[in-house]
Amino acid sequence: MSVNAFYRAQAQQDFRRARLKSLVTDIWDWVQGRSREMLSYDDVKDQLKLGGVIYRGTKTIKINDIVGSVGRYEDFDRYFFPANDHLSSRWQRVDMAFYDDINLPPIVVYQVGDVYFVVDGNHRVSVAKQQGIDFIDAEIREATCQVPFTKADLDPAKLRTLGAYADFIRRSNVNTLIPHETFETTIADGYKQLVHHIAEHRYFMGIDFQRDITADEAVLHWYETIYAPLIETVEQHAVFEKFPKATQTDLYLWIMDRLHFLKEHQQDTSLEAAVEDYSANPKGETNELVADLYQPLAQLLGQG
Repeated sequence: MSVNAFYRAQAQQDFRRARLKSLVTDIWDWVQGRSREMLSYDDVKDQLKLGGVIYRGTKTIKINDIVGSVGRYEDFDRYFFPANDHLSSRWQRVDMAFYDDINLPPIVVYQVGDVYFVVDGNHRVSVAKQQGIDFIDAEIREATCQVPFTKADLDPAKLRTLGAYADFIRRSNVNTLIPHETFETTIADGYKQLVHHIAEHRYFMGIDFQRDITADEAVLHWYETIYAPLIETVEQHAVFEKFPKATQTDLYLWIMDRLHFLKEHQQDTSLEAAVEDYSANPKGETNELVADLYQPLAQLLGQG
């Protein structure tokens, strides 16, 4: 058997193995309730409101940090194993080049946060994955992203939350106005609530100051007079120790939402009423939280 024929036979076997891996992982993902589909760069771009692309040159990147594709996300599964038999011919040619020790050009990728999406070179990534190669040379084009994006955010639900975060940043301009704050929240509609709070604050500022209030002015005033003082009060009373999984914006939204509820449904909207309302809650940690916050928040909000 000639060397070329041997390489061809080996490449055919490699492709069959790669396809089998795709089928096995497909079944396992189905059992685990996970999607087998590779991330589409366009979907991520739309969700995260990605900006322009900056050329970063060529460097060596980890294969496992490549999580999606620009145009071939339906041809490979999320592990970059071939998802269709029609990929066989081209896939095997790339695989034969591996055995023949032919240097292929670097792949081209978009970088988003600390992960990558293939623009050109999907088959090369798939073959490298099958061959157990950990690194590959890539030409990097980094897409500007206003929110932190990591491999931990590849879950569709987390991606939607990040999308809402990106929309909040775009609408409020907090990245520019208040760069030291992140405003991250785990609450499903938390960012919509923040937008509503700022809009409401802007409305009442206009009434108080008897003039038009700019969007940026409203954001800064809301932060300086409501958000930051409330968070400072929360920190002074070590509330984060009682709710270690909550972000500071979670606590802000939680406290403000509860006070709004009392205002909507009861005549007595003082913090005394809030304490009585929470005292009916069987969770002791909630009672302690409200007791700790009562006097400082009363002073902050001018009640009690």
